[in-house]
Amino acid sequence: MEYRFELALCAALESPDRVVARQLGAGVETPGTRIVDVCLLSPGPGFDDRAAVSAERIPDPAIEAAVGPGEAVPVRDAFDLPPDRAAAVVERAVEVGYLERERRNGRPVVRATARYPEDWVGGLVAVENKPDLGTPGDLEAQLRYDAALGLFDEVVLATASYVTRAHLNRIPDAVGVWRFDPETGERKVVREPTPLDPDAPGVEIVEERPSRADVALVGPEAKARKRRRIAERAYGKGWRPEPPACAHGEATADGRPRCAHFDRVVDPGRECGSGCPAFEPADPPAADREGLRDERTAWVADPDGDGPRRQSGLSRYL
Repeated sequence: MEYRFELALCAALESPDRVVARQLGAGVETPGTRIVDVCLLSPGPGFDDRAAVSAERIPDPAIEAAVGPGEAVPVRDAFDLPPDRAAAVVERAVEVGYLERERRNGRPVVRATARYPEDWVGGLVAVENKPDLGTPGDLEAQLRYDAALGLFDEVVLATASYVTRAHLNRIPDAVGVWRFDPETGERKVVREPTPLDPDAPGVEIVEERPSRADVALVGPEAKARKRRRIAERAYGKGWRPEPPACAHGEATADGRPRCAHFDRVVDPGRECGSGCPAFEPADPPAADREGLRDERTAWVADPDGDGPRRQSGLSRYL
C-alpha cells in the first residue's frame, strides 16, 4: 500500500516548476541513517545553467574537485583520491558531460565543460509517506530527526488517514501535514509546514533509546554539501521505476509500473519475478519515462537540444 501511495503522490506532485524524486539518503554524519520517501526540488537562479550541463547526476567528487572551465588540470592534482577512484570519477564525469579529458606530456588532464552553478537549487522539501496513521511505525522518530537536523527547507507528512488533533500532537510542530487520496490525486493541506533553517547548525539524531539519544552536531557547511548531493541525486534519479519484465507488465499513462493480470500498480522489485504465480518472463514494456519526466517537470532530458526551459513561479510547492 505504501509503495503505491508513494508513486501516486509523486505523479500528483509533478510540475514544470519542480523536480520530484524518491528514496534519497539524507543522513549527514551517519550515511544511511535516514532515507527520505519523496524529495521536491525547486529551481534557483542557476537552474538553467545546471540543466544545460547534463540530464544525469554529476559525481560529487567531480564537483568538489579543484577543476574548473579554465586551464586543464592534471587529474592527480585535481582529486584528493586514490588513483583508481579518481580515474573512475573522471570516467563518469566525462560520460555525463561535466568534464573533458585529454593527455598532455603523457599525463591525463581534465577541464570542466562549464562552471558549476552553486545557486541552482532554490529549495528542498522532504515528504514522509505514511498512508495509515494507525500503524505509524518509526514515523515520530523520523520526523523528529528531520526537524532537529534542518537539512530541508520544509518537511511534510503525507497520509491517507483522517488526521486528528492527537496525531498532530505527536509530531513536531514544524512538520506540515497533507491528506492525500491516491485514487483521485486530491491533496488537502491539514497543516502548513514551518520553514526550517538549512543555513544554521543542526542536530543529527544518531540513535534514540528510552533514556537517552546519541546525537551529532552538523555545521552549515556539511549541511550545504549534503543538500547539493541530495539535489544532484534527485535531478539525476527522478521517481519512476522500470516497468515489470513480465508479459503482464505495463505502465500507466503517468509512468507507474502496473500489472495487467492483477489490475493494479505493483512494485517490480518486490512483487514481480519467480515468486509471483502469474509471472511470465518478457522484456519490460516500452515506457517513455524520460519523455514524461521532461514534459511534466523542470528536468531537461536533452540539454543539447533546445536548451533548458526558463522556470517561472519558483520555489513554491503547494
